[in-house]
Amino acid sequence: MVNKTTNTRTVVANISLSLDGRTTGAGGDYDMSWIVPHAVTDGTRNNMIAVTSLATTVLLGRKNYQGFGSYWPSVADNESADARDRAFSSWLNSVEKVVFSSTLKDAPWENSRIVNADPAAVVRDLQKQTGGNIIVLASCSIIKRLLEADALDCLSITFCPEVAGGGTRLFEDGLPASSWMLRQSKATESGALCLLYDRIRERK
Repeated sequence: MVNKTTNTRTVVANISLSLDGRTTGAGGDYDMSWIVPHAVTDGTRNNMIAVTSLATTVLLGRKNYQGFGSYWPSVADNESADARDRAFSSWLNSVEKVVFSSTLKDAPWENSRIVNADPAAVVRDLQKQTGGNIIVLASCSIIKRLLEADALDCLSITFCPEVAGGGTRLFEDGLPASSWMLRQSKATESGALCLLYDRIRERK
């Protein structure tokens, strides 16, 4: 995934969606029960490694930073864990993590820093720096802000065959119109679809 239009760092959003377009379940922000059966398949694990492998900066909201930070750091050293999960953990420990929060005071996870700023402005600054892709991991609020600013180059969506019945929507009314081209579609063993879309900014 390379930004061929500007030759700057490619900005990728990675997220799971239900059939009714939710990023969380009806139980609230931490209701991810409908995602779990699809997150542990070979297809989804392979897709996660592929999508994240070129990234050197991760963008996270406070809730995902705290949730990821309570689980992933130690997986790298867990010999009983799936090899791909250990690889993802090692990668996540090593990359720069930019955490968007107005309330967090400390970011103890290695290579983390807290910012209280507009995500689009932060991305513009990051794109001026040397590095690999910039990826948003499952942080719906950050992805929405970047969609509003037309600051995303790629959308990586794991489309799960579940109706959540409530919860947060990613694509709310009021987002600016945009066009996307499907680059890749892979079905997983659970019936989820791993979809990769590239932003189309110029029509031929």
